[in-house]
Amino acid sequence: MTSAAALVSLATSVPPHEFRQTCVEDVTRQIFADRFPEFDRLSRVFKNTGVLKRHGVRPIEWYFEPRGWPERTEAFIEGACALYADVAGKAIARAGIGGNEIDTVVTISSTGLATPSLDARVAEKTGFRPDIVRVPVFGLGCGGGVSGFGIAASLAQARPGTNVLFVAIELCTLAFRLDKLTKANIIATSLFGDGAAAAVLRAGDGGALQVEAYGNHLWPNTLDIMGWNVDPEGFGVVLQRSIPAFVSENMKPAVMKILERMQLSLDDIGRMVCHPGGARVLSALESAFSLRQGSLDHERGVLADYGNMSAPTVLFILERVLADKTPERALLTSLGPGFAASCLSLRRAA
Repeated sequence: MTSAAALVSLATSVPPHEFRQTCVEDVTRQIFADRFPEFDRLSRVFKNTGVLKRHGVRPIEWYFEPRGWPERTEAFIEGACALYADVAGKAIARAGIGGNEIDTVVTISSTGLATPSLDARVAEKTGFRPDIVRVPVFGLGCGGGVSGFGIAASLAQARPGTNVLFVAIELCTLAFRLDKLTKANIIATSLFGDGAAAAVLRAGDGGALQVEAYGNHLWPNTLDIMGWNVDPEGFGVVLQRSIPAFVSENMKPAVMKILERMQLSLDDIGRMVCHPGGARVLSALESAFSLRQGSLDHERGVLADYGNMSAPTVLFILERVLADKTPERALLTSLGPGFAASCLSLRRAA
């Protein structure tokens, strides 16, 4: 019988610069109000996203000067490497092992480009062995927290006894654009923050929380709902206003199909752990799954304290859920570019 991968440790980290939402709104108004007639109407989003503060890898003044690919890439590599080393070190220490005992590392990131990849850049500082298996993954966006977790769990299960480090790191603030006079850019400016999460997984010798199953659902003809446009200035966010309505209509049937393949049903789930795209998406998720309004409390708490950090966000929420009370079975869910849903079932070991 194949041994299930178990969650051995979990850690989170954010960069040092904290941005209060009221401050971001004031500065954004100074930059856009005179150039963008719709700004006053759109500015209410700063109060409606559910975000109170966020973190960034650069001081707030840095973001409000023109930046191109060289500056954004330099900030990404420097900021991401520091955050990566910190969060990976925490997860490894909490697992009671050393960096030289990590056999495989899976890295999820979609907000910057680095070749050599981030895992190679921090290898010496983190203590990775020369023969470590490196799996960098780009392009999963907000869905990467659950998808990356599933990939790491599959690799751990395939090689019982080995230690797999999973790192999700996103520096969303580096995609802020002064030149984009669009609703999507204003929403992104009001919503996204930087952060990282890491976990150690291992199969074969037990664990308090086991990865029971993992699955995805890719909707056809939805490429334009979420993603990046790439131009000479950097990444430009693609973010359709229809996402909450899409979630209300389509998320539950997709999750039910995934659970059916897992030989589970919604009745088997003790706690849903959902990536919070924003306040409206959280309300749509509660409505779609007939959850009591406000029951996704840790999701709202993380959104308020850190904003939407893309891939790592769901792991910040899982950390709070586990600190509160470990459910018998938790279902992690996320939505990301594709447009796609990902689900992962975690079950408390008997």
